[in-house]
Amino acid sequence: MAERGYVEQATHEEEIRALLGQESVTFYIGFDPTADSLHVGHFIQVMVMMHMQQAGHRPIAIIGGGTAMVGDPSGKTDMRKMLTQEQIQKNAASFKKQFSRFIDFGEGKALMVNNADWLLNLNYIEFLRDIGKHFSVNRMLTFECFKNRLEKGLSFLEFNYMLMQSYDFLELYRRYNCKLQLGGNDQWSNILGGVELIRRADEGAAYGLTFKLLTTSEGKKMGKTESGAIWLDGEKTSPYDFYQYWRNVDDRDVENCLSLLTFLPMTEVRRLGALEGAEINKAKEILAFEVTKLVHGAEEAQKAAQAAKALFGGGENSENIPCTELTKSRLAGGMDILTVLTEAGLISSKGEGRRLIQQGGIYVGDNRVEDFTQIISEKDFHEGKLMIRKGKKIYHQIRLMG
Repeated sequence: MAERGYVEQATHEEEIRALLGQESVTFYIGFDPTADSLHVGHFIQVMVMMHMQQAGHRPIAIIGGGTAMVGDPSGKTDMRKMLTQEQIQKNAASFKKQFSRFIDFGEGKALMVNNADWLLNLNYIEFLRDIGKHFSVNRMLTFECFKNRLEKGLSFLEFNYMLMQSYDFLELYRRYNCKLQLGGNDQWSNILGGVELIRRADEGAAYGLTFKLLTTSEGKKMGKTESGAIWLDGEKTSPYDFYQYWRNVDDRDVENCLSLLTFLPMTEVRRLGALEGAEINKAKEILAFEVTKLVHGAEEAQKAAQAAKALFGGGENSENIPCTELTKSRLAGGMDILTVLTEAGLISSKGEGRRLIQQGGIYVGDNRVEDFTQIISEKDFHEGKLMIRKGKKIYHQIRLMG
């Protein structure tokens, strides 16, 4: 993991290295179900779990049904939106389904548990007496996750989050002999809280390890586009759009993404990352295919690759490019371009569409749209198909149906 560039910080690096070499270690990573799908930012943690399981260790995926009721202040400048228990339960069910594609939860293998099982029914007075006594408010206020919020205001609700996550680690240590918590580098203070709680409350040996967040060479978080987050759910981000995201990463980010998001040997990662000029596009195609294969399967990855080649090779007839169907009857009197863009899901509002057109960011076929009152009619279609481009990289096909 260190060679591939995952490791950022460790509570006891040499002890962790020795422990992982001596026995099959039970470890955990937590995921708060604040949306109905995992996204690219989560995928680093999923990759870590896969690497660790392949090396003989036992993952526990914690679904934060309890902690999501509060919301983690880490990395946030404002308080998170409060979710209902019903929303959280629905999101948790989606997470479980997605995890099962990556991790083996068979008999004696990985575990998936929900911290709502022990957090929602806690007795508050007992929790304060048994757990709260081990935490120093002065020390907590030195952590970045809290310091960043003090100016705007930190609610007592969020201040409890560290105690809740630390208690998760203690519960898992007691129930499953879980000795190691992993997470993104933004979780460092929460992980420290859990390690110290186990050592104080149970005099147990526990450890923490954090990993790099998925960022560009400029330090910006990856996994966001004009349309929003890049999701692992194919209904929210199509396999084609997912593939295209990785196909279009900056040249400087290719080696890092190959290292963190694929299982290619590091010798191959370095060879591909060293390519320059037009040759680097081959490395990007391999990156896009490998990541899409992991998330959506080899068949969808192949379809996405073929669609991209057909499109950029000048053939716009691929069946795998994202498309929207319109009936001839709906198009009979013509349809303005803003309505077409809305129907295709390329814009969230007509105001956004007007701005894009004014900036020269919308193309119909090979022609830039200059007028947001432009009418699209049947004569614009070739063999029942019309290609629309948003910006430089987002393509969408409109198909005319009888």
